[in-house]
Amino acid sequence: MGRVTEERAHPPDHVARIQAEWARERPDVDVSPQAVIGRLHRLGALLARQLCLVYDKYGLSEGEFDVLAALRRAGRPYERAPGELAAHTMVTTGAMTKRIDRLERNGLVTRRRSADDGRGRVVALTPAGRRLIDRAFTDHMRNERALLDGLAPEEAAALETLLTVWLSRLEQEDSD
Repeated sequence: MGRVTEERAHPPDHVARIQAEWARERPDVDVSPQAVIGRLHRLGALLARQLCLVYDKYGLSEGEFDVLAALRRAGRPYERAPGELAAHTMVTTGAMTKRIDRLERNGLVTRRRSADDGRGRVVALTPAGRRLIDRAFTDHMRNERALLDGLAPEEAAALETLLTVWLSRLEQEDSD
């Protein structure tokens, strides 16, 4: 991919306007990181809003969708320990308990004692939970495809590569 030509250049967006204001007010500070970070932040908020439309359609929060998806991805018998669910959804066990409580009240998951460890618990999808996550996931992927369709396939592939490299480096630094 070459550089954007002047004919294809986009008009200044919200982030560019903020950068220009900061550059005017604080010329001693390099504001160039805002070009990427600011746009990613705004993009994340816009994407979250669009993704939540699908979750809302199924009566789920983003976190509840994540729990059901993590259970479905586990394969038969579609169950995981709460700590394992927390690791697969990147939330605390306290937050996980609240999500599981609500999903259980709605008949989408069950909890039982672990056969391997009587002190442990296992969370499993109910048949209704499996049907719901299968429908919701299909719509979710359709929605993500529509969101990505704003990019050419080669642009999406290049973005995926860049984000993968960057995320890997940041996660490595975070774990050090």
